[in-house]
Amino acid sequence: MGGSARLAATANSTLFVRLAGWINLGILAAFLVSNFLTYGAGLAGPALLGPATGPAAWFQFALYPLAVVLACWYVLAGRSLTLRADADRVTAINNFVIRAAFWAVLIVGVVDLAISFLRVENLLQAIVGDQLARDLGRSHFRGFYVHVPLVMLGIVIAAFTRTLGFTWLALLIVIAELLIVFSRFLYSYEQAFMGDLVRFWYGALFLFASAYTLVEEGHVRVDVFYASFSSRTKGMVNAVGTLTMGLVFCWTILIIGMGGKASIINAPVFNFETSPTGSGMAIKYMMAAFLGIFAISMMIQFVAYLMSAVADWRDEPGHVDHEAAGYA
Repeated sequence: MGGSARLAATANSTLFVRLAGWINLGILAAFLVSNFLTYGAGLAGPALLGPATGPAAWFQFALYPLAVVLACWYVLAGRSLTLRADADRVTAINNFVIRAAFWAVLIVGVVDLAISFLRVENLLQAIVGDQLARDLGRSHFRGFYVHVPLVMLGIVIAAFTRTLGFTWLALLIVIAELLIVFSRFLYSYEQAFMGDLVRFWYGALFLFASAYTLVEEGHVRVDVFYASFSSRTKGMVNAVGTLTMGLVFCWTILIIGMGGKASIINAPVFNFETSPTGSGMAIKYMMAAFLGIFAISMMIQFVAYLMSAVADWRDEPGHVDHEAAGYA
């Protein structure tokens, strides 16, 4: 009877942790959709969470309970799934998100660099005509008609690839920086868009790779006792840290950054904000979105990390010792 009781308790705790993780992800999805509908599509906002009422407001509000219901349905439909197996599924979702983001910034960076170069050298009019050349000089036009389709293309490519491309993006950053050095000192040629590309790609590399680094236990830990803990104790510490710091940190970024029309993420993204210099790339608003993608990808990965940490705490099979493998 004691063994049966322990098995039942283990199954219930697994279900609870999985429910907590997927409900958090469901609410995240509802929050992002509602944020776009409110500040991007111009709806009034969810009912009960603001002064708005009406069908659209109630629809936005219904997104949250619907997300919770779908999360519960998913978990209850797969009761037999272990924490590590579910963590792998969440990680796979996050890998797709990061993959899509990397392909998007790669393609947008190359195309926008070409447009900026042609504009600065007064070659764009001869290629696309005066009207389109003027339109491409406006950030709203370039963002909506050039960047958005390229981002969609990045998402499609990510669906058919399995590499995250960190190494290649880092190499491209080095090449872009070397081109600046060569053009400046050999040909005395330098434009603002050249530095913009380096910052654009470097910001993507730094922020998007953070979730991958979390998977590989690559983040620097400033601690005295953690390294000497057993695997079970590390699991407990990681689970508590994820709940009290990791998820809270990500939600803080999203709520502050997307909490209003003039917030630090929403304002530049929905206004297609760009730098005032006429020779730069029109990607400043996308760099503001990097912070949101960082918080989203880290939150998704923290959910997977929580499941793996609880599995470590319960000493379930499948633990990967990254320190022994040389990742730490």
